[in-house]
Amino acid sequence: MKKFVLGAIGAAMISLTLPATTALAQTGAPWAIDKAAAPFKGTKIKVLFLDRPGYRAIIKLLPEFEKKTGIKVEYEIVPYENAREKQVLNFSAKGDLTMALVDLVWIGEFAESGWIVPVDTFTKDAAITDPNLDLKGFFPLLLNAFGSWDGKVYGLPFDNYSGLMFYNQCMLKDAGFSGPPQTWDELKNVYAPKLTNPAKKQYAYALQSLRGETQSADSFMRFLWPFGGSLLDKDFKSNLASKGSQDGLKFRQDLMKYMPPGVVSYDHAEAVNALAQGQVAMLTEWSAFYGTLTDPKTSKLGDCLAVAPEPKGPAGRLPALGGFSLAVASQATPAQQKASWIFTQWATSDAIAKQYVEAGGVSGRMAVYKDPAIQAKFKYVKPMVESWQQGVPEFRPRFPAWSSITEIVAEFGSKIMLGETSIEQGTKEISTRMESVLDKEGYYNGKKKKLQ
Repeated sequence: MKKFVLGAIGAAMISLTLPATTALAQTGAPWAIDKAAAPFKGTKIKVLFLDRPGYRAIIKLLPEFEKKTGIKVEYEIVPYENAREKQVLNFSAKGDLTMALVDLVWIGEFAESGWIVPVDTFTKDAAITDPNLDLKGFFPLLLNAFGSWDGKVYGLPFDNYSGLMFYNQCMLKDAGFSGPPQTWDELKNVYAPKLTNPAKKQYAYALQSLRGETQSADSFMRFLWPFGGSLLDKDFKSNLASKGSQDGLKFRQDLMKYMPPGVVSYDHAEAVNALAQGQVAMLTEWSAFYGTLTDPKTSKLGDCLAVAPEPKGPAGRLPALGGFSLAVASQATPAQQKASWIFTQWATSDAIAKQYVEAGGVSGRMAVYKDPAIQAKFKYVKPMVESWQQGVPEFRPRFPAWSSITEIVAEFGSKIMLGETSIEQGTKEISTRMESVLDKEGYYNGKKKKLQ
């Protein structure tokens, strides 16, 4: 079981120095985004966005960037389910995207395919690199997990999430609890029995488990790491037969009796709505859904909403990790690449972090969350920051093979939850099929590095 502590993650990457800063110090010339962008005035850059709060937030701020720089940002809003395929087709056909929106599980594929450019290509150029870029200002876990591959930084963290515990503190208080459970065991054995009343259609907990990435990443994986398990061992063989993995999946199965019927068909929207409408008392979900749960148009919770870190398992608190980075596309022209780099720095900068968060985004920068006003306004901030102190970058493997493996995990993870196969048999099927994929990919004959 690997644990990653904030200050130690990706030390080589995080300590990346910026030649641009040195160069500017030597010349004494002040750096300003309008001056840096002047040669690219009128340049059009393009990126895919999702229909999520973080993207709506940056869209609100775009006029400010375009006015300052003269760079025109074109974006297309697509469903998450189509985002990878749309980008892969665009990059394979040498299309019009000048930036990549890189999910945690796409970084290996995009980097190894040569579709994105390492940031040190641009940081060497003092004219286009903000001396206040400060890569150390990002949470190290995020810069490593979302932006880095095989010792190189490719993207800057953007729209990042952590798994959090959202709960109805009024329901918990009525059941005799003064706060949320601290451990998964406490949730199941102490809280859940008192918070479940099927006759009133009230349940303790909901777990988004719809077959697909929701099942594989948000349901199945969530119960491996905190219980001491993992998908793979250091040799890239399946670790699902390990005690930790089996214990975690058994725990998930036992917890189902305190969840709403049909939870295996719940996607994020259904799970969030169950909490928002008072049908469940607790939910482990992405931090990005805070806005949905605080909006009176979509939630009845009001002041009853409270937020805490995900519970601890026997191996500690190792919550779900999700989100994206922005990277420059190799297919863009040199002028588009530089303009895209200027935009990427701005969109992920300390300078706009507070505006971005207030508009509904989640910044990957550490400094903004030290602001007392931000802490007071957004209940999710403290538990999210706590959850980012320690985590597992490969919560879901980040290698190119994940796109095939996720389907295997989703199929049999769903069958296990539905009782169509046992945990032991289901994990054997996943292991056999997963190792076949990894064998074909070249991880066992030395053709590919064992990176995830």
